[in-house]
Amino acid sequence: MHPDRREFLGRLAAGTAMAAALNLAPTADALAATQPPPEAFDLTWFDRVKGTHRAVFDCTEIESGAGVLRAVIWKNQYAQFLQAAPDDMTAVVVIRHSAIPLAMKQEYWDLYKVGKKNKVKHPFTDKDTDRNPAMLTVEHGDLPAPMGGLNIDGVLKSGGIVLACNLAFGDIVSNVANEDHLEPATARAKALTLLHPGILLQPSGVFATLRAQDARCGYLKAS
Repeated sequence: MHPDRREFLGRLAAGTAMAAALNLAPTADALAATQPPPEAFDLTWFDRVKGTHRAVFDCTEIESGAGVLRAVIWKNQYAQFLQAAPDDMTAVVVIRHSAIPLAMKQEYWDLYKVGKKNKVKHPFTDKDTDRNPAMLTVEHGDLPAPMGGLNIDGVLKSGGIVLACNLAFGDIVSNVANEDHLEPATARAKALTLLHPGILLQPSGVFATLRAQDARCGYLKAS
């Protein structure tokens, strides 16, 4: 766990314990104080989970972007071996915990040397890479043409849904604040501009993963 997030959770636990001792607000209220207002999150994705075949891919580690790739592979194999129609399948990818850099544009990876700091490997060559492995492209020369859809855009273009944990996103905000010497609010605003388009922040990865299961998605620990 990132030190900043561990410290946050420690403070949250301490504050909750004090509140309980004083017979004040419960845990939910303490957690709510750390979150943007409910209207800041787009929860309408739930209504886009359709079809006979529904799956949520729980990505907790960078792991060369494997969690995202598995969502694309799942859909391809269901089409190949079960003759499932594209509109009869929905993949929900949840990016949370240590995987949160996968949700960020390549610009973020370049600015803050994410690949080097995390010793990221290319998913197909196993060589060190400074590229976001969940956003490799044929155009950039990262992927051979037959594998062009093995990325986050491939998930989105196929009708899939990609969600990111707001609590883990706090690590991104802290990194931007520390590296650029910004106040938290300014750092968050900048971090949001570096979030990959189409990815929806959710109150937490746990919330997103369980909500997807409410929509009858089968669960896979994808990384």
